[in-house]
Amino acid sequence: MTRIFEKPASHLRHLQQSLKNKSSSIDVPWWRQILDPNSDIVNRWNYVFLLTCLISLFIDPLYFYVPFVSERACMSTDDEAAREITIYRSLTDIFYFLHIAMKFRTAFVAPSSRVFGRGELVMDPREIAIRYLKTDFIVDFTAALPLPQIVIRYVIPAAKRNGSGHSKSTLALIVLIQYVPRLFVIFPLNQQIIKTTGFIAKTAWAGAAYNLLLFMLASHVAGASWYVASIGRQFSCWATECNKERDAVPPCILEFLDCNNIDEDSYIRDYWRNSTKVLDKCDAVNDEDSGFKFGIFADAFTNEVASSSFMEKYLYCLWWGLRNLSSYGQNLNTSTYIGETLFSIFISIIGLVLFAQLIGNMQTYLQSMTVKIEEWRIRKRDIEEWMRHRQLPEDLQERVRRFDQCKWLATRGVNEEEILESLPLDLRRQIQRHLCLNLVRRVPFFEQMDDQLLDAICERLVSTLSIMGTYVVLEDDPVNEMLFIIRGQLESSTTNGGRSGFFNSITLGPNDFCGEELLTWALLPNSTQLPASTRTVRTLTEVEAFALRAEDLKFFAVQFKRLHSMKLQHAFRYYSHQWRTWGACFIQAAWRRYRKKKMECELALQESHYYNQDPNDEGNYNEQSFDDAGPEQPLVDSGSRGSQQLGATILAKRFAANTRRGIEQKMADSSSSLKMPKLFKPDEPDFSAE
Repeated sequence: MTRIFEKPASHLRHLQQSLKNKSSSIDVPWWRQILDPNSDIVNRWNYVFLLTCLISLFIDPLYFYVPFVSERACMSTDDEAAREITIYRSLTDIFYFLHIAMKFRTAFVAPSSRVFGRGELVMDPREIAIRYLKTDFIVDFTAALPLPQIVIRYVIPAAKRNGSGHSKSTLALIVLIQYVPRLFVIFPLNQQIIKTTGFIAKTAWAGAAYNLLLFMLASHVAGASWYVASIGRQFSCWATECNKERDAVPPCILEFLDCNNIDEDSYIRDYWRNSTKVLDKCDAVNDEDSGFKFGIFADAFTNEVASSSFMEKYLYCLWWGLRNLSSYGQNLNTSTYIGETLFSIFISIIGLVLFAQLIGNMQTYLQSMTVKIEEWRIRKRDIEEWMRHRQLPEDLQERVRRFDQCKWLATRGVNEEEILESLPLDLRRQIQRHLCLNLVRRVPFFEQMDDQLLDAICERLVSTLSIMGTYVVLEDDPVNEMLFIIRGQLESSTTNGGRSGFFNSITLGPNDFCGEELLTWALLPNSTQLPASTRTVRTLTEVEAFALRAEDLKFFAVQFKRLHSMKLQHAFRYYSHQWRTWGACFIQAAWRRYRKKKMECELALQESHYYNQDPNDEGNYNEQSFDDAGPEQPLVDSGSRGSQQLGATILAKRFAANTRRGIEQKMADSSSSLKMPKLFKPDEPDFSAE
């Protein structure tokens, strides 16, 4: 007995534990709950954080545009632009810290459970924290540190007070160093989104725009790096030439090159500027005379980019990055300076990689929008070549082209059956119900069926398309499917097996059906051979319909006894055009038989009336003659009276024979005019009781 109740007791304990866990998970506050990495909230956050990362990668290179060359031949910084950039940068840093907090509360799949299925989630906060600290925490924390804010708030003012000229290069270096971990944050985030949802962009246009945005971001970084390198090259030239004039009179001091250290009444600096050769030797406009080769950085000074406004500098540098990345740096005229050469090599390699990866992906996304059109165009070309090779008549070629065009307009090259076959049975059934149920209910015959039978019919319906002039089925050909018309018109005609003098034609429209012989065949218990069609069905216009195949109807007849009900059979006969035609012809034949029988009765009545009235009239005539004879008149003897009666009898027989012959001839003529070809009644199965 203990073994009998051991298993239920364990199940009870397991149920209590699960209920306890569920209640405890409900009581836990939302900031302490463990999130599923495949949940909707995590997916939405990943998309939001990916957008934030792209914005932060766009903001950081803007610090490179802060330094500029003043018209007074000195270096300065755009403090107002630096403050605005810092504000936006601080906003994006908040999302980085939120992402770190989110990853501390996101479960992960245990590596040991990935042998089969999706694996088992680890929901323990301690294990999650340990794993995160060992893997991605260092990179995420480095990317989230507000290093540019610290440099602008503390490092640059301290450098200005000490008179150092390296404050601008320090900011650029810090931004460039932190840009690397921020860039590495995007790659696992991108992979996580693809792993969870299967794609980054839902549409082809969104995917193309995403890859174009990444290429624009790379161009933005390249242009900003080129600009700050140009400023550094200019300052390097000034510092080199200034060291050469350190012993001159007046001597060259590095503070003269910083606009922040120049007073309005600095006569010494003005005197030095008028007498020094530093500015002439570092003039990028006269690069050949100065002796200092600026190389690819000369455009920043010859086009006055370094002294322009912030927006002008940004747009010019963005164009510079786009031009050189798309051309793989072929337009760069470098000098022998190692840093400049390495920068040009980097531009060429990055341009090649980005163009192959991002622009290639963008082209793939855009081509995916027209891949079906291209496949249809190739298929159309193959069909044309095949028809010319087989020398098909022009009318057949035109029908093939028209069918291919109609099929493309209806399906856009999508194989619906293949898509449905790849789905689970329950999902396929619901989709078929959604697509077909309302259309099936529009057919009056199906109104008599219950929902279970309608669901089974919807599951097995197949959409068909026919162009104008197509013969769906010919008379006496086997019927292999029933068609339920959705759109278009068909002509259904019959000659009753080719009999002369008989032709019946009707027009079928939406909500009608044809091929009803198949339903009668399916209800027969021992039917094997497909029934022959009693009508010829031809499309008058382009027709869209649902087809129900013979094996499916046989399945319904076996599985659903509701299909054998007399009420459903009567509804089928009422809406069947075959039964309607048979009923009309049956009524016409019965009416003509009635008219023929009525005419025969009338003629027989007239004949009998004639035979009955003729002897009486003769006797009356003799009597009248005898009565009218007076005593003066002599009476006819008996011999003469007998001969007269014999002659009258002979004449009456001849008249009756002629009358009968005329009646028979008239009846023959009337029967030939009333004769109708025999129309057989449709096969009626042996219906069982409901």
